[in-house]
Amino acid sequence: MATLSLTGVRKSFGATEVIHGVDIDVAEGEFIVIVGPSGCGKSTLLRMVAGLETVSSGEIAINGARVNEREPMDRNIAMVFQNYALYPHMSVFDNMAYGLKIARRPKAEIAERVTEAARLLQLEPFLKRKPRELSGGQRQRVAMGRAIVRQPDVFLFDEPLSNLDAKLRVQMRLEIKALQRKLGVTSLYVTHDQVEAMTLADRMIVMNEGHAEQIGAPLDVYERPATVFAAQFIGSPSMNILPGEGAGDAVVLGNGARVPVAQRAEGKVLLGVRPEHLVLDPEGAIALETGTSEPIGALTLVHGRLEGSTLDCVASLPGVHRESGLPAIQRFSVPPGLAHVFDAGNGRRLAG
Repeated sequence: MATLSLTGVRKSFGATEVIHGVDIDVAEGEFIVIVGPSGCGKSTLLRMVAGLETVSSGEIAINGARVNEREPMDRNIAMVFQNYALYPHMSVFDNMAYGLKIARRPKAEIAERVTEAARLLQLEPFLKRKPRELSGGQRQRVAMGRAIVRQPDVFLFDEPLSNLDAKLRVQMRLEIKALQRKLGVTSLYVTHDQVEAMTLADRMIVMNEGHAEQIGAPLDVYERPATVFAAQFIGSPSMNILPGEGAGDAVVLGNGARVPVAQRAEGKVLLGVRPEHLVLDPEGAIALETGTSEPIGALTLVHGRLEGSTLDCVASLPGVHRESGLPAIQRFSVPPGLAHVFDAGNGRRLAG
């Protein structure tokens, strides 16, 4: 196991800075997920750790040793790619063994490591097959096996489940988490899927336009988002953001609705309310002009507009609620501790 540290890490392409100073200390065996939309810099950050991109400034250290100038092969890392990157003419065994053969490891050691990885990944029946004879999930297991046999200090995953269908992604998520816990290898995992981030991460780095918006445990980010961006990116459906005016222990919305909050609010603010935290209440301050509904099984998403405004709002209601049965106006309250208040200017969470 290894520690990994990023200190003031920046990356520029010419005059354009794409990573704006990332700092994080990763403990031995910790699983860190870098999550964010396309183009936010998450893969660039991972590639700098791998040595596939140079660091413009700052330092990357593995086990306390600076690795900025080391070649990828000298960092003792293993990377699992989105497209598997398997050799089509080689068997599963040879794909998994290739790195060890290049490193001139003894044949007996290679066979032992590959056999053990195949056992862990349930690939033993497929060792003689070619990649074209495997399913997508099996190919991804082979790619993971190739990384495991190298016994690296750090695992790097670059959107490894993006090419899989929804059901297989869920299965592979569980397998990756169980495997990482069993092996205890320090891991960095890049994804744009916030469900993957929430379910896999010990801690997550929420990236936005090259900035680390928030670093923390998944539930901490969900319950106490540091910025409007983090609040809306983590959680599905996305958090409702409603502009208003702070009035001490409440936020007054543009239509005059007064919503109690736990944070001290003054001046121009943004009120954040997750759809699942809107509670049906005939006396509630938030009145929604109901529009469409989306029954999704145990829940129904009700879309509408805040009464007397043009602001869209979504509520998540337990059970099935069909559009024909919804009242024209539906009223909600939100427990003060579940309302989030952000500065309207910089989008950062207010203290409290």
